[in-house]
Amino acid sequence: MSPAPTTRRRTIRGFLTTAVAAAMLLATAAVPSTAQPAAGPKPAEPRMTTPWTHEVSPDNALPEYPRPQLTRPKWQNLNGTWEFAGAEAGQAPPFGQRLPERILVPYPTESALSGIQRHEDRMWYRRTFTVPPDWHVGRGNSLKINFGAVDHQAVVWVNGKQVATHRGGYGAFSADVTGALKPSGEQEIVVGVEDRTDATWQPVGKQRLVPDRGIFYEGASGIWQTVWMEPVATRGHAEVLDMVPDIDTSTLGLTVRPGGAPGLRAEVTVRDGGRVVSRTQGIAGRRIDVPVPDAKLWSPDSPFLYDLDVVLTDRGRPVDRVSSYFGMREIGMAPGADGKQRITLNGKILFLMSTLDQGYWPDGIYTAPTDEALRFDLEQHKRLGFNTVRKHIKTEPDTWYRHADELGLLVWQDMPSMRTGDERPPADAQRQFESELHELVEQKKNWTSVIGWVPFNEGWGEWSREATGRIAEDVKRQDPTRLVNGHSGVNCCASLGDSGKGDVIDWHQYVGPATPSPEADRVSIDGEHGGFGLEVDGHMWFGEGHAYEMTPDEQTLTRRYVENQRDVLTAAQRCGISGAIYTQITDVEHEVNGFFTYDRQVEKMDFARVRAINDEIVRSADGSGGPAPAPGTPGLQGVHGYQFDEGTGSTAADSVGSADAALTGTEWVPGVDGGGLSFAGAGQADTRQPLIDTAGSYSVSAWAKLDEATGAFQTVVSQDGGTNSAFFLQYSGADQRWAMSFVGLRALSPEKPEPGRWYHLTGVRNAADGTVSLYVDGRLAGTENACVAAESTGSTVIGRGQYGGAQVDFLRGDVDDVRVFDRALSQEEVAALANRD
Repeated sequence: MSPAPTTRRRTIRGFLTTAVAAAMLLATAAVPSTAQPAAGPKPAEPRMTTPWTHEVSPDNALPEYPRPQLTRPKWQNLNGTWEFAGAEAGQAPPFGQRLPERILVPYPTESALSGIQRHEDRMWYRRTFTVPPDWHVGRGNSLKINFGAVDHQAVVWVNGKQVATHRGGYGAFSADVTGALKPSGEQEIVVGVEDRTDATWQPVGKQRLVPDRGIFYEGASGIWQTVWMEPVATRGHAEVLDMVPDIDTSTLGLTVRPGGAPGLRAEVTVRDGGRVVSRTQGIAGRRIDVPVPDAKLWSPDSPFLYDLDVVLTDRGRPVDRVSSYFGMREIGMAPGADGKQRITLNGKILFLMSTLDQGYWPDGIYTAPTDEALRFDLEQHKRLGFNTVRKHIKTEPDTWYRHADELGLLVWQDMPSMRTGDERPPADAQRQFESELHELVEQKKNWTSVIGWVPFNEGWGEWSREATGRIAEDVKRQDPTRLVNGHSGVNCCASLGDSGKGDVIDWHQYVGPATPSPEADRVSIDGEHGGFGLEVDGHMWFGEGHAYEMTPDEQTLTRRYVENQRDVLTAAQRCGISGAIYTQITDVEHEVNGFFTYDRQVEKMDFARVRAINDEIVRSADGSGGPAPAPGTPGLQGVHGYQFDEGTGSTAADSVGSADAALTGTEWVPGVDGGGLSFAGAGQADTRQPLIDTAGSYSVSAWAKLDEATGAFQTVVSQDGGTNSAFFLQYSGADQRWAMSFVGLRALSPEKPEPGRWYHLTGVRNAADGTVSLYVDGRLAGTENACVAAESTGSTVIGRGQYGGAQVDFLRGDVDDVRVFDRALSQEEVAALANRD
């Protein structure tokens, strides 16, 4: 392997940040270079190669038409060999100079495919081009040069004249360069770029100047998507086609946003293959309702796309012709049969089975080596039984979204985050983040596959909960046709908490899955889970790797995936989650938790078994909620009971059932009514069998009195679960409150209990509504969402708990009248128990 790419960090002031600064640079006389140019780009040998690495050359660097939603027959690709040089702050643009290095555009400078394989804070790109005579530029047509994406700040000059500036590493931009062209011959284009990555507050996603051998990776600077040029009619041409399908009316709401003179009209033709579906006319710049009768709806199972042709006319004379396509589909929400809000596609509940897709490549970093490679990852999603992709804090070239449209993959589109850390971004960075977010939504909102926006991830770059809520609402106003997941992983990490806004509640949990419950106006999803890892010798970026749970071989990895996905199905049926996002489709650098190795050379699981469980989830997570809990045994006697009236002996009788409890380290004492049992911090009453189906509904009640209420946990009743108790009816020392607890979850009383006083405690697990509740003295004290509960086959025990496989949380106090119920008691029934009715 070749050594890792070097990085250079500069702290000198930025350049190319304003048009004024650019004009000052332009005034500096350029000195002709005496350096001899290199013979051509020499791609460095990547640390890892993909199946497509060696297909890349200066003659075929991503040659595909780059804008599939608005195509014209005449265009020219400017990818390939450019001149390149690192730059310094304040340096004049190198007009008329040969730069000393060669770079292969559009691969980031840090990538091996670029031929540079290093980071520069500032850089120059230069090349020449000629305009085809039959484009008639300057004689009825104008020339546009288009950039798919340049990270992060760019200034563009043609023949020494500034023609464009753009700030933001993920947005496309264009320049009308007609006024800068020479009458004939070679034209010069120079692009100045500044990208300081995480040394600033600019949105960067997972990029870092220094990768951390964790979840942050190599940077990707400079031009990283296709550069190309095209002629357009000066009188008038289509800039953007805004498309909003309406399946209820079988129409496409089309707005042809024109450039050029006003007063243009649009002639619109919809085709199904060779068959004309409809012809419509309207005014450019205004919404045109285009009929799509008997519309064929787009879905993962049937990703049908209509062809669309638009002719702009000026006084009846055609001035521009463009082609596009669209799918008829609608994303929404509706309650399932169980009453829980769920995501719908075309009015029907569809579970969104997704992976986390980071979009990184060992040879091209941010840029796939070829379009075939770009499509490969999406094709594998379909092969594995996924219907959705979360494009994780990164964007992709337009061709990626076209592939998703064609394959029938739904897309959650993240906004690339600002850097993480203890600081919160300053006001100017906040404004820039929002500007780039709205640019992203504007540029990606016409893709059929994109069904939702994700502005924030785990609080990275978040500055206030109120701002997050406002931003979610702003994005919804900008695009009301899609779901807004305002904050993925709102329960995690640097998050400032749930704003309550947007359409989605999204939790992350590793290995999970996460189990948030939907609300009346918000669906819920597991935004990240899984992350099972496997090291594959010879196919790791660093020679070793990490994951959230490592496995020794393919068989174990597959088994753990299937087991985890069965938990996803349970969460879908019981909790009502509408989707789950598994981490991840491929390994990335030090992370080895992919279905594929980072180089896409090795399949790490049994894909047939993966497909089978994924298909089962999508098929079975239909909103029915699964089987209803059994009604349980009526009455307030319960199915087991312990009165502790014996007064002597080593056994407490089960007054209802046959599970007498063996006593150790206990003492008989007076109780609330008759006898009771006292524990001195080391005793227990062990029933020696599981009395409760902890995966279903149940209730446990007891009278309890503490000798002390300190920072130590004390358990009244629990049931062993092998490693941890499945539940704890307890005193929580951490909170100094009564609690009904699961590991990681506590329904708490509002006040600290008084030592020496009897309290009536009831813990209720309601499997039907997915809650766990605590009642104190017959009144509801606290409720928490707990739609999935741990199953256990260990003993039901009075006087202690279990954690980490050890016996813990021994009670210091007295207990009386313990009752076990095989159903969820109502509030009225609990009150009756507390009143000893």
